[in-house]
Amino acid sequence: MQPKDRLREEIESIPDELASEVIDFIILLKSRYKTEKMESPLIAESSLQKDWLLPEEDKAWEGL
Repeated sequence: MQPKDRLREEIESIPDELASEVIDFIILLKSRYKTEKMESPLIAESSLQKDWLLPEEDKAWEGL
């Protein structure tokens, strides 16, 4: 069984009182995933920035 199929089954079986909590949790997970996906390049940029700002780096790119 695929994860989304299992999720649909579980959602169908929960009481209506829990549905809003499940929706909130799904929204939280999607938001967290989107944020983490966007942060990875920013983390790499900050660690590489020390090399990018060197005069040697500027000289290497002069002819391009």
